[in-house]
Amino acid sequence: MTTTRNLRHRVHVQAKPSAVYDALMDSRKHSAFTGAPAQISRSVGGRFSAHGRHLEGVNVDLTKNKRIVQAWRAANWPKGHYSIVTFALTPSRGGTVVDFTHVGIPAQRLRSIDWGWKNYYWKPLKAALARK
Repeated sequence: MTTTRNLRHRVHVQAKPSAVYDALMDSRKHSAFTGAPAQISRSVGGRFSAHGRHLEGVNVDLTKNKRIVQAWRAANWPKGHYSIVTFALTPSRGGTVVDFTHVGIPAQRLRSIDWGWKNYYWKPLKAALARK
């Protein structure tokens, strides 16, 4: 059994929840802000991949413009190991608060996953949506 850890981030984005949701769930928009290929189903039970084939998973629960829950894994994780990622989107003055949790990360990958969310997702997402 793999020892796991969890992450929690609170991110403020200067865009409406609908713009944040679309950036995360639309293949073309996701690819544009990350600079890497993405294929994302917009259906519960649908599959996704991001950063080429490095990240993959399944949409567990979707509430348009409010909440995304995905079973998520990286290619270099133990075979068959998935974690759960939740993006909760709340309107706030000047944009959206993203309450993000990532549960079940293999412990030895925690530092790199934390760094990756901050540098490959939050920074470019904020920059892309601030330009709109």
